[in-house]
Amino acid sequence: MTDTTTGAVASSAETPLDDEARRRGLRKVIMAAGTGHFVEWFDFGLYGTLATIISVNFFQQGNAQAALLSAFAVFGAGFVMRPLGGLFWGSLGDRVGRKTTLATVILVTSGATVVMGLLPTYDMVGLWAPILLVLVRLVQGFAAGGESSGATTLLAEYAPSNRRGFVTSFVDVFGFAAFVVGGGLVLLFTSTLGPDALNEWGWRALFLLALPLGLVGVYLRLKLEDTPEFQALQKKGEVSKSPLRTSLRTSWRALLFCVGFVVIKAVGHWILQTFMPSYLQTDLGFSQPVSYAVTVSGLLVIAILVPFMGLLSDRVGRKPVMIAGCVGFIVLTYPALMLMGSGNILGATVAMILLGLFMAAYDGASSAAMAELFPTNIRYGSMAIAYNLSVAVFGGITPYFATFLIVSSGNRFAPAFYVMAAAAVTLVVVLRARETFKRPLISEA
Repeated sequence: MTDTTTGAVASSAETPLDDEARRRGLRKVIMAAGTGHFVEWFDFGLYGTLATIISVNFFQQGNAQAALLSAFAVFGAGFVMRPLGGLFWGSLGDRVGRKTTLATVILVTSGATVVMGLLPTYDMVGLWAPILLVLVRLVQGFAAGGESSGATTLLAEYAPSNRRGFVTSFVDVFGFAAFVVGGGLVLLFTSTLGPDALNEWGWRALFLLALPLGLVGVYLRLKLEDTPEFQALQKKGEVSKSPLRTSLRTSWRALLFCVGFVVIKAVGHWILQTFMPSYLQTDLGFSQPVSYAVTVSGLLVIAILVPFMGLLSDRVGRKPVMIAGCVGFIVLTYPALMLMGSGNILGATVAMILLGLFMAAYDGASSAAMAELFPTNIRYGSMAIAYNLSVAVFGGITPYFATFLIVSSGNRFAPAFYVMAAAAVTLVVVLRARETFKRPLISEA
């Protein structure tokens, strides 16, 4: 029977191993996938959190807003490489396995982040500083192209069928935890060392933490066995030799749905994780420590609530939870930014937490929803193509475009319109998608 959403053919042997077998060692799998994801996004997200400091160290000074725009442009450059990374790592993951591919992804990202912590500044080498920064960001972006889709695939294929939303939600739990820890460390360094020391050398120490964290992530992932779903394909000799070609031929409709699912995910993540610290400082007038504290509070709420939203999606379906997140963004993003702009710390914190609630709702259901669109033999690569294409187009430009909207319009709250538009696009796609939460994973396209 052919599914009209995925274009995949279901069989009577859709689930290679029963749920009890999947539960054995599930905590170990969550920790390995989650720790690796934590490392990946701790490294990748530090750039965004430290964007204001990077703008001072790597670009010619004179116009703080222009320097910040330049820093965000370099941030976006990393996203240019994500689709290429998705093509490479996704195909590799579907051909040779999930765990080895994901371990290599961490190694490359951590290495690039360590190099970033050693780069010379503009005062040292002039224009070579931003050039070298761009090159390192391109390497980071290439590696990141294989992380989110791979970690989601790993967890989805290990998860019991009735808890797939809950288990896959830990991708976002650990991802946001990484931003919480990264933002918390920046806040700690700012409070203890002072802004001057953080600007001069403290930022380097944060990037250099990538080395030990990366080694831990590689070790944990290499200790895993590959997923039951992938091992079953290997035993039957059904591993795809050309997963990308198969995906485009049999699952193009599912690819389009996945691209649409990711639009608000990409925009929402990078607004909250990357744009907010500099926005609170540069545009709303909060101090550096307060800006980091407000941002961290919102990200912490997301990390705590995501698994509960994932569990809810296992009970009521993916679509209702995803729709709730989209509607929340459409209706309340502008009022939330207005509340932030009141200049009251409590108001800014409440607004950030409110936006975090909508993000948690959407993330809790969407990871499983994306994994359920594709069959096992092309799942990693298909998700990687769709996810990274959407993130590159919509997520990578988010900090830059949000800043541009403020500069060009003179409206401090203009970024809300971008978030609202992204949520509206995703809402239309979700409404047109089929519900997938009660279906078993399909093994082969």
